[in-house]
Amino acid sequence: MRRRGTDPTRFVADAMLGSLARKLRALGFDTTYYRTGGDQGLLDAAVQERRVILTSDRALAAAAGKRNVTALLMAGRSDGDRVSAIAAAYRRMGVPLARSDPFCSLCGGELEALRRADVAGRVPGSVERRHRAFFRCAACDKLYWRGSHWKKLRSLARRLS
Repeated sequence: MRRRGTDPTRFVADAMLGSLARKLRALGFDTTYYRTGGDQGLLDAAVQERRVILTSDRALAAAAGKRNVTALLMAGRSDGDRVSAIAAAYRRMGVPLARSDPFCSLCGGELEALRRADVAGRVPGSVERRHRAFFRCAACDKLYWRGSHWKKLRSLARRLS
């Protein structure tokens, strides 16, 4: 899938924010989900990869501040609240959030467009009949289409403005 003109905003989400990480990828943000390892490893990854830390851990957010690494403390309970908080934080910083085309929500890989014929027998027949456009992750081979989950993500994306 072709990327939009600018590089997307880059995040690293801590182990408590896996659902948010998946949704941010699907919304077009380059998001790493840091599931294992300690705070020091996450901080090092944020520095090396130039990523903003998303965390619900006050101690990690404080440690990031001491290292001059941007960290957003996620206080909301729902992913919708958290997406709204990210948008508000970027507005306060005066920095635009840059999105690209969606990434694979599972692994963060690039998505490539497929036709219906390309997915024959790989998706349920009802899905194959109802949809014309499909996408495949080049990294993990997961298939996507614009079903009901897509509508929910579009609703979530409205919170970014």
